[in-house]
Amino acid sequence: MSTASKGLQRVFSQYKILTLLFAIIVIWVFFNYLTDYLFLTPRNISNLFRQMAITGMLASGMVFIIIAGEIDLSVGSLLGLLGGIAAILDYTYHVPLTAIFAIVLLLGVAIGGWTGYWVAYQRVPSFIVSLSGFLAFRGILLGITKGTTVPVESQGLVWLGQGYLPVWLGNTIAIVALLFLAFQSYQARTSRLKYGLTVTPVWQDVAKLVLAAAIIAGFVHTLNSYEGAPGVPVPVLITLIILAVFTFVANRTVFGRRIYSIGSNLEATRLSGVNVKAIKLAVFALMGLMCALAGMTTTARLAAGGPSAGNLGELDAIASCFIGGASSRGGVGTIYGALIGALIMASLDNGMSMLGLDSFWQMIVKGTILLLAVWVDVISGAGNDR
Repeated sequence: MSTASKGLQRVFSQYKILTLLFAIIVIWVFFNYLTDYLFLTPRNISNLFRQMAITGMLASGMVFIIIAGEIDLSVGSLLGLLGGIAAILDYTYHVPLTAIFAIVLLLGVAIGGWTGYWVAYQRVPSFIVSLSGFLAFRGILLGITKGTTVPVESQGLVWLGQGYLPVWLGNTIAIVALLFLAFQSYQARTSRLKYGLTVTPVWQDVAKLVLAAAIIAGFVHTLNSYEGAPGVPVPVLITLIILAVFTFVANRTVFGRRIYSIGSNLEATRLSGVNVKAIKLAVFALMGLMCALAGMTTTARLAAGGPSAGNLGELDAIASCFIGGASSRGGVGTIYGALIGALIMASLDNGMSMLGLDSFWQMIVKGTILLLAVWVDVISGAGNDR
């Protein structure tokens, strides 16, 4: 390996998230300049994060599947199917909103679990199972909608995709989030000291909290500055809640540790007594839940369910995970990395749309970014044989 490759490997393996954040800054500055400084306006930032939220929901579930060493190509079609079912239940059958949520979420878990059953218990490769779902779910969606758009009447459902939090509530949530980060940092430091482990200097922890405070304050202030609809968009809040919950699951629960273990060394995990089949089924069921949530959010955002909803959504979700640092061989990945990847993908979509570039250019750019992301995974050592 050349000296340059070794240096690149060291940079990406140690500073991957910082590198991604720097990439976002470069992308934003680039598009802001080309759009005559319209890209970084509060209005566009609000739209950008609402656009990112749906991909982020899918990526949050997809990263667990990739960590477990599997793949799911059906999530875009399942998103469209479940979103279409929500629209039909609302418009055609006038089902109450709470019942719509319950039915669609349960269907998402059940269909995701069905996919996981074929993968885990029938040992059919996840690529094949999810590819069949990719085709079947889209076909069912075309059948139940008859190829037409189904409108949404419930304002409560529309609020899920188009609503905004009151400014005071967004500020309150930001303060609570910062206090939680400070408490978590203090708790981790205290725990390490208790067991005689090394800890970072205090100034580093303080610097991290100051940086987090600046990011949170800037984020909320920008969204609150949008005169047309000030406040944090509801889909963004849902995505942030998913980030917090899934990060806790990944880092602080036995279930999360077993997902990483399965992706790192499946046979050793099985021999240690872990029910690998049940864990894999649960991971796919969780992905189905995220598809249901993303499907309802998409339908709410568009105020309609259509036969093309979620088209190629699986590719954006998978690309987000790999861009965010997930390994193509499993065992590596984070929720916040996947969401940063989703933000990069949404930024590229948003910026190129503002520049009026044809859709084929957008697909070429995103395909190239995906290839480069996996290449970075390989040279950083995350994808080396274990």
